Amino acid sequence: MAQITLDNIAHSFDPYPTSEADYALKSIDCQWEDGGAYALLGPSGCGKTTLLNIISGLLTPSNGHVLYNNKDMTLLTPEQRNIAQVFQFPVIYDTMTVAENLAFPLVNRGIERSEIHNRVTDMLQTLELADKADRKAQGLSADEKQKISLGRGLVRYDVNAILFDEPLTVIDPHMKWQLRTKLKSLHEQFEHTMIYVTHDQTEALTFADKVVVMLKGNVLQIGTPEELFDNPAHTFVGYFIGSPGMNILPAKISGKSLKLGSVDMQLNKGYAELTGKTEIGIRPEFVTVTSASEAGSTGMKFDIESIEDVGRQKIVRGKVEGEIVNALIDEDSEIPSEPYAVFNADRICVYQDSFLVNGES
Repeated sequence: MAQITLDNIAHSFDPYPTSEADYALKSIDCQWEDGGAYALLGPSGCGKTTLLNIISGLLTPSNGHVLYNNKDMTLLTPEQRNIAQVFQFPVIYDTMTVAENLAFPLVNRGIERSEIHNRVTDMLQTLELADKADRKAQGLSADEKQKISLGRGLVRYDVNAILFDEPLTVIDPHMKWQLRTKLKSLHEQFEHTMIYVTHDQTEALTFADKVVVMLKGNVLQIGTPEELFDNPAHTFVGYFIGSPGMNILPAKISGKSLKLGSVDMQLNKGYAELTGKTEIGIRPEFVTVTSASEAGSTGMKFDIESIEDVGRQKIVRGKVEGEIVNALIDEDSEIPSEPYAVFNADRICVYQDSFLVNGES
């Protein structure tokens, strides 16, 4: 296992970059703890796989250093770094049996035959492939082949880190849940440093101890699922995390006073003078839909456009002061004929030029 440090990492696929726009990864500094489970989360093209390949040694960064346990690994190969990497699409040997594929990385490292047998048997059970142990991999389905790829990474107990690049893309939904649960269990058992690339927030939040949210080559925030939900450091994080995401609304803030369109509200924290673009963020979970008589002075007329039933809850979509707002309410909650929206002042986040501003109580 390894503590992984990224020291001023930046990367451009242009051999002669002349501006920041030429860099797929901007300057990244962070440290991931030994034995931690991390997810790289963000939309397609944000730099997740590029960063993962730099960590693994498949790419050498244009700038900066990669350290494992404070040892510079920047110019070393994946083999020299002693990592296991599982790719988006299956990488297996079709002419080998399922069991032989799983045993291959262990045979290469000279593990004792009895230990190889035990590990492979356990992994076959985990992946629900025991009945196909002696079948050639060539005739298997795409999701079965990907399970073998996962198993080849997980069967090794001596690695510094295990890296996953969207490994569940070709897996059916039920098996995705099972394998995510198993990955979490194996992480808790063996305490490998694990890094998992995905654009799916459910995968990231259920797998990782900490999530690294990326956008356009930048790391916007590294935090626990709770931190990303409660205090997103950037408006993109707020919008990207959650279903539906955080409501982001233009507003004017002065001290503890908030002006949203024509409505004045009081915040529970005070803010120094803010310049640039100022906004507030409020999760749909903290927007109450009620009547005018119960809304009080902080209620705002809610022009509802649609209501979606999503099981135990309903998503109410509409506009407040001309801005799009979503509210998440209980399925059995009644919506008044003239609805008003009330924001929970304790759960309002304030942003300046898209970045979170911490207020003072």
